[in-house]
Amino acid sequence: MAFKSVFCVIGMDQCDRDIINAAQLCKELDAHLSVFIVSLAPSPMGGYGVVVSTSWLLERENDIAAMKKRERQIASLIKNARLSCDIDSHYCEKAWADEIIGQRARFSDLTLLGPDLLHQPGLKMPVLSGALFHSGRPTLMIPRGAIATLQPRKVMLAWDGQIEAVRAAREALDVMAAAAEVIVVIVEDAEADACNSSVQENISPYLAKHGIAAEIHRLHMSGSAVADVLKQHATEIAADMIVMGAYGHSRLRERLFGGVTRSMIETSTLPLFLMR
Repeated sequence: MAFKSVFCVIGMDQCDRDIINAAQLCKELDAHLSVFIVSLAPSPMGGYGVVVSTSWLLERENDIAAMKKRERQIASLIKNARLSCDIDSHYCEKAWADEIIGQRARFSDLTLLGPDLLHQPGLKMPVLSGALFHSGRPTLMIPRGAIATLQPRKVMLAWDGQIEAVRAAREALDVMAAAAEVIVVIVEDAEADACNSSVQENISPYLAKHGIAAEIHRLHMSGSAVADVLKQHATEIAADMIVMGAYGHSRLRERLFGGVTRSMIETSTLPLFLMR
């Protein structure tokens, strides 16, 4: 698909690098940039059933004023970029932030999450949750030191045949079609059956119909975690981006036992193109 609008979520502080990345990506795509500044409101002492204190109200007023000031700073930062751009902000409770972010992200073609945001613990999970679970749009996650681009030379598609991987591949068709090389990586355990392997390989003729000549690399876990196998192979083939489905298991299971998505988000040094 053509990416004509990019949604970038930032916090109140230390996100200038993310804005610069977003502006560069939008120039590359000739796309509109929507910047959404999120500030998480503090909960009143004792919960919402009590009479709130004057100091708590004053803190909220100061936070909102600071957020509006941040809007003006961002506008100044991108003024010379000559982009089609809009800037908005929202002061919200943490419990509702993911849904609010997801609702806003639905009206752009891609959500961009930069390294500055990913190093803000309070915002990281609400933004990831909103982008992946509530938007229905792909997410491009840029770790520190990586370049924000949708024109990678070599793309690695992490493929398991599940619906999340199907959606990720479909949303990244234009990215893969423009790449010089596409490597489809299938990670198998010792009990992989022939029937499942055949179904997994259906991705190759599907991609070929879209002008993508992909190689298939079958890898064995050999006692390693799937995420570790993927990251190691991405390094070995010098991939520039990993395309993958996100959270094939429930968030609760990933929280309790870990999972591929969680591990990749936490430790990948390459841009991740994610779709759930």
